[in-house]
Amino acid sequence: MNLFQLLLVQPIINILVGIYSGLTFLHIPSSLGFSIILLTVVIRLILYPFTASQLKASRKMQQLTPHLSKLKEKHKGDAQRLQKETMALYKEHGVNPAAGCLPVVIQLPVIWALYYVLQHVVTFKLSEINNQLYFPSLHLTHIWNTTFFGLSLGSKPSELVTHVGPLILLIPLLTGVLQFIQTKMMFVQPAPVESKELRIKKQGGKTKEVKKEGAQDFATAFQTQSMYIFPVMIAFFSYTFPLGLSLYWNTFTIFGILQQYQLQGLGGLEAYFPKKPGTLTKTK
Repeated sequence: MNLFQLLLVQPIINILVGIYSGLTFLHIPSSLGFSIILLTVVIRLILYPFTASQLKASRKMQQLTPHLSKLKEKHKGDAQRLQKETMALYKEHGVNPAAGCLPVVIQLPVIWALYYVLQHVVTFKLSEINNQLYFPSLHLTHIWNTTFFGLSLGSKPSELVTHVGPLILLIPLLTGVLQFIQTKMMFVQPAPVESKELRIKKQGGKTKEVKKEGAQDFATAFQTQSMYIFPVMIAFFSYTFPLGLSLYWNTFTIFGILQQYQLQGLGGLEAYFPKKPGTLTKTK
């Protein structure tokens, strides 16, 4: 057994079997499916502090986007001065560009281990499961039932279309929609930045400002494209992967949406919910 399995995979299997045994004892139907949901929630709760730190760091970086755009325009052609002013801006606002990386580095191995377990959960033999359990009291006497509301967690939507019908496509569609909601909430459109083309004309004693938004840089363009491309990719994976993984991923995403809303509100989704006239914005 390698270090990855010893430190991550084996503990996750033990938690999954513990949850499954509890649900089975309570005679909960489709116990394995609900165990996957509860296991995903448990992992999300464990990773909650790291995810919160990542979201806050990402939010601060997005808030600085208009200022960074101004610096790029002001110091175009002077890379050294641009770097110096950028670092000064980060220091002024208390932003560490690397702060959002550490939580991701910590989360990825755990998420990958969870993915590994759920990818093999329907193919594990009874001996393979019991050999990885810490306590004999957790040992399973028979292999678990892999159906969830009549559907096998090991089956793929692409295989079930001919048997179940087109309704099975609602699963990858839901996966893509949930992913879009979470991605949209994470990215907030930065305020327009005044460019050098700002002109002030005096007409009849009145001042008229003509504003032109700066061109989107590569990062902004990539962000906009990934907001639509990534959910489509996830929906396609959900169509070709076993249902157990879709169940995990949808639970993971829903929990992420709730966490995102708790920490930062609707974020980029606010554009779809225009405020009513006279509504005051709640400030934190």
